[in-house]
Amino acid sequence: MKRRVFCSGERDPGQALERWFDTPLGEILLQQERARLRPLLSGLFGYYLLQVGFPCLRITPELAGRTMPVLVTPELPPARVGGWVCGDPLQLPVAGDSVDAVLLWHTLDFTHDPRQLLREAERVLIAEGRLIVVGFNPWSLWGGWRLLHSRRHIPWCGHFFPQGRLHDWLSLLGFELEQSDYLMFRPPLQQRLLMERLQGLEQLGQRSRLLPGGVYILEAVKRVAALTPLKPPWKLRQALLGGPGIEPTVNTPSPAELTGEDRR
Repeated sequence: MKRRVFCSGERDPGQALERWFDTPLGEILLQQERARLRPLLSGLFGYYLLQVGFPCLRITPELAGRTMPVLVTPELPPARVGGWVCGDPLQLPVAGDSVDAVLLWHTLDFTHDPRQLLREAERVLIAEGRLIVVGFNPWSLWGGWRLLHSRRHIPWCGHFFPQGRLHDWLSLLGFELEQSDYLMFRPPLQQRLLMERLQGLEQLGQRSRLLPGGVYILEAVKRVAALTPLKPPWKLRQALLGGPGIEPTVNTPSPAELTGEDRR
């Protein structure tokens, strides 16, 4: 079976994604995603928040809350701004167990090796560190719309991983799901006026949960199993006996019990 070339119609997925987010539909989605990420990121504890992805989705210090955001991207940002590192997302130039939170903002949707990216995120996170993933939901109106469009262009050429598969990958890496949420229950239409008229679908989707959202945001925590030291075997034996080990007794006869022959 011939493997489909990932986003074959885009020479530069990062720039193509930036152009798409400048469209009316992209602007509406970006506004909703930022509104949902703001309380989530502001509640993080720690010092460093590592974002792996695209400059067009770079979080601002105001959005990051109390953490210091650092962007790792394979391309230089359009403007010389602080808090970014040019590097390979699949081989992060970051020490292991060194960051408090990792944000993958549509990064899994547009990477060649999503599982390697998750492994790198697990490696750099400290114990109990947080992983936040934003991705497109295939089981939604957006997923159905994707079937009707060419999968050679952004964003329809993305992976669109279902949450169930993502949960399995995270579980294998030792993550535990903390919470998940959906947004953008409207169909992906480029007409701004029509999208505004369909605004009621957002409230309906949030209340009923019957209409799947086109985008999900989930938060997982990196769990590290603590090793319980075993007591030495003699310690366990003493505990079972209720005290020190019982020594064998020796019957030694008294002098009065000794015979005359024994006295001699």
